[in-house]
Order: sequence, then C-alpha cells, then structure tokens
Amino acid sequence: MRIEPDGQSDAVLVGAAQGGCLDSFGALYQRYHNPIVALAYAQLGDKHTAEDAAQEVFAIACRDLASLRDREKVGAWLGGICRNVTRQIYRKQSRPAPEPAPKGTDGGPEDTEQNDAVRRAVWSLPEAERELIVMRYFNGFSQAKISQVLDITPSAVNGRLVRAKRKVADILKRDGFGS
Repeated sequence: MRIEPDGQSDAVLVGAAQGGCLDSFGALYQRYHNPIVALAYAQLGDKHTAEDAAQEVFAIACRDLASLRDREKVGAWLGGICRNVTRQIYRKQSRPAPEPAPKGTDGGPEDTEQNDAVRRAVWSLPEAERELIVMRYFNGFSQAKISQVLDITPSAVNGRLVRAKRKVADILKRDGFGS
C-alpha cells in the first residue's frame, strides 16, 4: 500500500503506519523530525544531543505506534515521548541546566554580544517558555506546528509566546540591552 504523504492527515498516515506501511511512518518522520529536534534542543541545549534524542524518540514511536489511540494527536504524542527521552538523557549526563550553544554553532550570522545576551535570556526562561521561543524563533516553526507538538491551541501558543518575549525583553533591558 503506497500512501502519498503530501496532503494526508496525520490520522491517515498513522492508520496506515499502524497497518504496517513503512512509507507512512517515514512521512510522519519527515513531518515531525525537525520540530522534535527543536523541542529536544530546548531541553538539552546541545544540537548533537538533540539529534540523538530525536532518533530515540522515533525508535520508541515506531515500537509503540500501535498504542497511539488518538491518531490526530501524533505530534503531541511524539512531543511527550521527546520530553521523557530528554529527561532520561539529562539525568544520565548529570549536567547543569542547558546553556545556549557556543558562538558560531547554530549556523546563523556571526554572533554578537547582543545575540549572546538574547540566548542567555532565552535559556533563563522556564522550560515551557524556552520550548516555545526555541521552536518559533530559533527554528522558525509556525504556531500551528508548535501547537501540534506541544498539544496546545494556536491561540495559546500565541499568548504564551507574547508573554515569553516580554520576559526576554525585560531580561535584556535589565542587562542593559534594551531601550
């Protein structure tokens, strides 16, 4: 059975994957891999470890896909698996709280003192707010995609992003980078 992933709902892809269609699972992987890496990065603060965590998430998802009951919630289900995997990794590493990536490691323009200050401010946010900021502004995911992975409404994503951005701005202002 060949499923064309473009335009197919998550429910259709999950159903086909639960029926043994590897192409459908591959389509789900393509659809959710980058958001899961971003979510893991928000927890772990290291791009390579986040990639490893995402691979573990999809290995678990492949193994446990039959247990997914609400096929439309596959993004949130993967997000939950990701949080569990990152917690396990964090415990094994016995590391302090995640820190922003070192200068020049995220492929963006040359880092400046202000970019470093923004990163420090983001990483000082509580976990839930840091996830939103990293997914939206570090990785460019839409509010709709974020809502699927975090299992909150797009309007809740918007409201929480507004509050998180205000906190970042307050931190930057306190540290002498705002107006």
